[in-house]
Amino acid sequence: MRSVLNGHSVVGQMFVLHVAVVLLLATAAVATLVLTTDRETTSDASDRSFALAQGFASAPRLAEALTSSNATAALQPKVEEAAKGTGVDFLGVLDRDGIIRANSDPKRIGTHTHMDMASLLAGRSVKDEGEGKLGPQVRGYVPVRDDSGSVVGAVGAGVTLEHVSDSVVAQLLVVLTAAIGAVAITLGGTALISRRLLRQTYGLGPSEITRMYEHHDAVLHSVKEGVLIVDEDSRLLLANDEARRLLNLSPEAESRNVGELHLPPSTASLMAASNEATDEVHLVEGRVLVVNRRCTDRYGGPSGSVTTLRDSTELQALSGTVQAARQRLKVLYDASVNIGTTLDVTQTAEELTETAVPLLADFATVDLAGLVLNGEEPADPQQTLSRIATTRTREDHPLYLAGGLISFVSSTPQSQALTTGRAVLEADLHTSTAWRTQDHSSAQRIIDAGFHSLITVPLSARGTVLGVASFWRSQTPEPFEEDDLSLAEELAARAAVCIDNARRYTREHTMAVTLQRSLLPRDLQTQSALDVAHRYLPADAGVGGDWFDIIPLPGARVALVVGDVVGHGVHAAATMGRLRTAVHNFSALDLSPDELLGHLDELVNQIDQEDTASEDNHDVTGATCLYAIYDPVSGQCTMARAGHPPPAVVRPDGTVEFPDLPANPPLGVDSGLPFESTELSLPEGSRIILYTDGLVEDRHRDLDTGLGLLRAAVIGRPSLTPEDTCRDILGALLPERPSDDIALMVARTRRLDPERVARWEVPPHPSAVGSIRNQCANQLKAWGLEGIAFNTELILSELITNAIRYGTQPIRVRMLYDLNLICEVSDGSSTSPHLRRAATTDEGGRGLFLIAQYAERWGTRYPAHGKIIWTEQALHDEAKEPDTDPDTLLDLWAE
Repeated sequence: MRSVLNGHSVVGQMFVLHVAVVLLLATAAVATLVLTTDRETTSDASDRSFALAQGFASAPRLAEALTSSNATAALQPKVEEAAKGTGVDFLGVLDRDGIIRANSDPKRIGTHTHMDMASLLAGRSVKDEGEGKLGPQVRGYVPVRDDSGSVVGAVGAGVTLEHVSDSVVAQLLVVLTAAIGAVAITLGGTALISRRLLRQTYGLGPSEITRMYEHHDAVLHSVKEGVLIVDEDSRLLLANDEARRLLNLSPEAESRNVGELHLPPSTASLMAASNEATDEVHLVEGRVLVVNRRCTDRYGGPSGSVTTLRDSTELQALSGTVQAARQRLKVLYDASVNIGTTLDVTQTAEELTETAVPLLADFATVDLAGLVLNGEEPADPQQTLSRIATTRTREDHPLYLAGGLISFVSSTPQSQALTTGRAVLEADLHTSTAWRTQDHSSAQRIIDAGFHSLITVPLSARGTVLGVASFWRSQTPEPFEEDDLSLAEELAARAAVCIDNARRYTREHTMAVTLQRSLLPRDLQTQSALDVAHRYLPADAGVGGDWFDIIPLPGARVALVVGDVVGHGVHAAATMGRLRTAVHNFSALDLSPDELLGHLDELVNQIDQEDTASEDNHDVTGATCLYAIYDPVSGQCTMARAGHPPPAVVRPDGTVEFPDLPANPPLGVDSGLPFESTELSLPEGSRIILYTDGLVEDRHRDLDTGLGLLRAAVIGRPSLTPEDTCRDILGALLPERPSDDIALMVARTRRLDPERVARWEVPPHPSAVGSIRNQCANQLKAWGLEGIAFNTELILSELITNAIRYGTQPIRVRMLYDLNLICEVSDGSSTSPHLRRAATTDEGGRGLFLIAQYAERWGTRYPAHGKIIWTEQALHDEAKEPDTDPDTLLDLWAE
């Protein structure tokens, strides 16, 4: 007991406090009870007195007795009888004058009452506490009424306060006895509780217990692990804040059985079991919890268990975040590998959608401005767009298909992205309304198809908005988030640069193709020596320098040219144009194929030197070329090549051969070696196939394989026209995606009818001129060309005269009746006549002037020996006639 009364310990302080509180409560209870008893006793006495007076006043015939002549005799027995056993000190009957006519104390009969009769005579009952004959008293008075309702007197009853106090004192003894007993019992219980608390607190003082509790409470409620204590009956005794949060426990969870806490069965079974658990993983309320359980009686504690919970959801979320980041990195890696593999705008857009589906979205679309497809830079991002690419995870969908034109309404996410240049995220299409304004019915079909989330990203590169990419989710339940928006923006940024590169390439490619096609022959010049068909196909990778040409030459001959400039792009096309022009110029000199290639080689070397010296230095220019001259009169074809693949010759019987032309080096190599040519004799109906290396060579096949395919495409088919031959060759050899330009030309030979060829040998005498002129006139008559006979005779007279006068033997004349009339005069000298203005005193110098006036064309060419002066005249009505007669012309020339 001494230890309990020790004021140092918290138990002793609690005991003293409990005793003081009990005594205070007991004292307060006694005082309150005394006051209450006194008040209630007085009130009871007053009510009892009033009730007695009221009951007696209501007695039958009381008013009659009170108004009788001997009221006292009539009332006194009744009053004495009524006062017995009522506990009142007096009961009396008064008349209207306040005289007591009957009273329980006979001594007071006839005396005057101290009560004020005014209220009673007014018909009001009175309850009061006042001084009477018996001393202080509580009393009640009730008026007595006769049958007419008039007040004839009153009945009064009362109890003295002395008697009331005696009742209170009697009750107070009982109360004090009960209070003393209650205090004794309370003190005994307090002592027992204090002894038990003393054992549980180990005699610690208040500050020590406070500090211990604060530490315990801080640790228990601040740790990031949930702590639950369960007793041996599986009732929850304690749960800290973290445990309540993790398990979503209600405030009334403590003291309830763990089976009533609405936990997953596995978790509830673990907490109620007797065995221990270490790092068990449980899924509770959407959280991943690691649970440990230990018994509390292992070290002498009470029976039960303590369970700790550790939230590993964040670790799992972090693991999921890492996985999502890894997936995003994979998408970006796939984008870097798969987007921009070609310089084709459409394919690049398709690569973007294929990369995004299904790793980012279930559906992806790309819409571009129409100008982008043509290589141009769009000026207005709000213009009508073309749906270029659509990739989806399923075929049944309500989205617009690729190939259509779309004009987005200004409130749609696509239009906002195009206008602001920023991506737009519509996480929930069901609640969003802006995207529906494009087409309400289509929007409803999209919702019905399960689409629920949308990201639109502008395709912007180098400050220009090219279009917009849209990413949709339908089968993936999760809506798009900010991380998905960032990933979509990264994909779109990479794809936009690739699309812009493809656009720029398309523009350059288009320019190069336009340039190259403008430099290539549009309409082949009219000639009768060959039936020609041709094809030119630019490469997908870029325009190259391939070209072909057909050049009519004097004497009804035709030159065939095919060449290939090394490289691609505008520079190669421009170089090709320069070489083609040079070939035309060189062919005007009527050079042999080997000579022409020699001059062309010098030109290419000069171009290389110019490019090397310029600041805009390009790669060294190189070119290959094959040049052939076909003569329909003799059927001879002279060919030379410079690094070019050999031609194919299909004979009229269907056999195919590749002539063994000397393999001269390519143009621009500057080997210093002369070029060599070969002459072939071709029957009429033979086909000459000229081509560039893009036709027979490819990354998947070598030259020999390509030549074999070319042979197989035409062998044994002599009836094919040049057009059919081009078609079949391309069908057999054209790659799916050509990596190089292809130029193809097929020429079927014709022979000039010998009846249309006339030849004469001219003796070296001036007199022979007239004879030859007559023979020519006869031949023209035989051909039906009398209309141009005069002009022809004049031209031949001048040419033959010049040959006899200035040339050497042999002198020959040849006339060819082709699309026009060709006159040729040849001699053995190499001197070249020149058109000049003759002075008045000159005897000659005017003949070539007359020839130039009467002939459509004229010129000089140099065969292996001597020279040939030729003229061409239009036939019949097309013949050229000078505006004045010859004499006038000569006079004008002399002036």
